[in-house]
Amino acid sequence: MPAPNEPLRIGCVQYLNARPLIYGWPGHVTLDHPAALCTQLASGDLEIALVSSFEFLRNPIYRIVDSISICSGGPVYSVVVAYSGKAPLAEIEIDPVSLTSVVMLQYLMIERGQSFKPVEMAGSFSSRLSEGRARLLIGDRAIRFRQKFADAYQYWDLGEEWNGVASLPFVYALWLIRPEVNGAKSIADRLRTLRDENLADIERLIAQEKEFDHDFCRRYYGENLQFAFGEKEKEGLGAFQQVCQKCGLLPKRDITFRVV
Repeated sequence: MPAPNEPLRIGCVQYLNARPLIYGWPGHVTLDHPAALCTQLASGDLEIALVSSFEFLRNPIYRIVDSISICSGGPVYSVVVAYSGKAPLAEIEIDPVSLTSVVMLQYLMIERGQSFKPVEMAGSFSSRLSEGRARLLIGDRAIRFRQKFADAYQYWDLGEEWNGVASLPFVYALWLIRPEVNGAKSIADRLRTLRDENLADIERLIAQEKEFDHDFCRRYYGENLQFAFGEKEKEGLGAFQQVCQKCGLLPKRDITFRVV
């Protein structure tokens, strides 16, 4: 733990989908990919982080910032399997920085009665697919790939697929606070206020975006993403926990959502 009065050690996924939850935070933020942040949070190098929801399900020691998540109630656009030809998708290149999405893919393939072989990347994430291969893409990598290749490939949107199976939102990421951190409620209140301010003035946030087209950002934030963690979202996360346990992807145990 840091000495008293040291700045909060906070981390956040470095994707476009997280901007409304972190833009304007008054202090240093460690920006990284989901798997790296999960490791840093688990080791205590970070005190709070916006990380994969599966990190909480597999290690439920954390407190959850209530009412905030990155989730979708249908197509999410940026969590997809890109492929050509027809399913089944026998070999899928896996994005190693993902956590929740890989587990969700495993479950959805089981639900379809299909198996798949995770394989190493045949090139970069922006390269064309090798013959007979599919690729799991998340976050900004998925957006860049789809915008580069457009209709050259088909895209299996995992948010849409989950909603079709469960009829519930899917929660991709949560703010998690380590158990020893003091003042968790105050930190959570600041994050909720920041989220509300950014969503209330989303055009100001979009105007700062240098890489992605502003019209795309409006559609992405307005049509694909949601940023709540209410009763329906908690029900969706609980349902994901249950199916992961049923499929052997998580140990069978009761988990309490300790929110602040």
